[in-house]
Amino acid sequence: MTPTTVLKKFPSNFWYANAMELFERWAWYGFYMLFALYLTGSTDQGGLGFSQTQKGLMMGIGTAILYFLPIITGAIADRIGYRKTLFIAYSLYTVAFLMMPLFHTYAAVFVFYLFLAIGAALFKPIISATVAKTTNKETSSIGFGIFYMMVNIGAFVGPFVTSFFRKYSWDYVFYASAAVIAFNFVLLILLFKEPAREKGGQHELSFLNELKKLFRNIYEALSDWRFFLFLLIIAGFWTMFNQLYLSLPVFIEQWGNTSIVYNFLHSTWPWLAGKIGTAEGTIPAELMVNVDAGFIILFQIIVSAVAMRYKPLKVMTTGILIASIAMGLCFSTQNGLFMVVFLMLFSIGEMSSSPKITEYIGRIAPPNKTALYMGCSFIPVAIGFLFAGFVSGNVYQATSDKISLAQREMAAQNFQLPAIGEHFSQNDYLHTAAQKMGLSNGQFTQFLWDKYHPSSIWMVISGIGIAAVIALFLYDRFVIKNKNVQD
Repeated sequence: MTPTTVLKKFPSNFWYANAMELFERWAWYGFYMLFALYLTGSTDQGGLGFSQTQKGLMMGIGTAILYFLPIITGAIADRIGYRKTLFIAYSLYTVAFLMMPLFHTYAAVFVFYLFLAIGAALFKPIISATVAKTTNKETSSIGFGIFYMMVNIGAFVGPFVTSFFRKYSWDYVFYASAAVIAFNFVLLILLFKEPAREKGGQHELSFLNELKKLFRNIYEALSDWRFFLFLLIIAGFWTMFNQLYLSLPVFIEQWGNTSIVYNFLHSTWPWLAGKIGTAEGTIPAELMVNVDAGFIILFQIIVSAVAMRYKPLKVMTTGILIASIAMGLCFSTQNGLFMVVFLMLFSIGEMSSSPKITEYIGRIAPPNKTALYMGCSFIPVAIGFLFAGFVSGNVYQATSDKISLAQREMAAQNFQLPAIGEHFSQNDYLHTAAQKMGLSNGQFTQFLWDKYHPSSIWMVISGIGIAAVIALFLYDRFVIKNKNVQD
């Protein structure tokens, strides 16, 4: 059967679901790739001026909740219907995006971020379930390939759009995401049809019984200590991986020299440099990080074609090793061009490892528990975000945060500066500190880099990933008894 023949077999609901996935990922990553910058950015430039610890706590806990909730929200969707659940999800999304820029206190922003997380958790299981319902054995491979392509296209396009609006106001970043997610109301109301589902006329109490049964099943799956150990190891991978969103944009903003990238683009592709560059001749941090999504769109099929020739655990281990080294290298340099190269290398590791995790779980699951084991694959992602929040918060602030290091230097020099607050921004502090030292802003940044070595966080981030690699090697060597699960 040719790909063209397969495409004709998809019902209209398949295409509507994929369109909604694209716009939802566009809205989510358009905001999420910039969120760490917004939370910790200087108030005189529209940021909120929160500490790295506060940022890590919010993004770690909030996003972990997002990945834990689908076990409940999926059951809710099955009970009340997909269309109603999607309507609630889009409503939460839209309200949260519109309200978030109106509030600047930590508690208020945290609350609205939780609204976004709940909206995403309601949305997440529905679209993948719709794709499953609208495909069969003949069409599922291409169908889910299209689905993941929509995910990556949305993740790639979103930051480009919101980065453009960031030049004018941070508020527009949230309004742009609200407008994109609101477009899904049109698709939902006018086009998307409720998929067929079982109707049993059960009592309200049965929903609680279903949840109890669900959690009992999860407990049963996690009682398999080999499976539980594997999930814990993979949580290490996600802890390292999630620094792509929680720490790297901030690190590039604080320490990276992206003018090198701008100058390179300007000499080779002036039009692109003009479109994505800033007035200062730099490339925004969120677009630097977006290199990862761009390379996945271009090369995922090629990498997957090569990876399918090898055993999943071997490919997964190699991919995590490549990603861990590349992510550490991104934090080891100020050179923007090197960062781009390392992000390309990271994307190869991601493309090799991430899809293989799901495939491997499917292979090691007992024949009658495949769906149950696959349903547990969200657990290491959620745990990974919790630990990633700590690394990008407490650890980053102690070792690599520019403001913290500047404050440490001012204390060492016995210089008294006003406390950072409503009338004295982070940028004010850095500028004043540079003046106290008799340095320009750029010279002061380089002084802090040379004296305090903020790049040392690479050892923590790469170390976590490499520890996961070593654990996977030992897991393969000493824990897995049935080697056929890898064949």
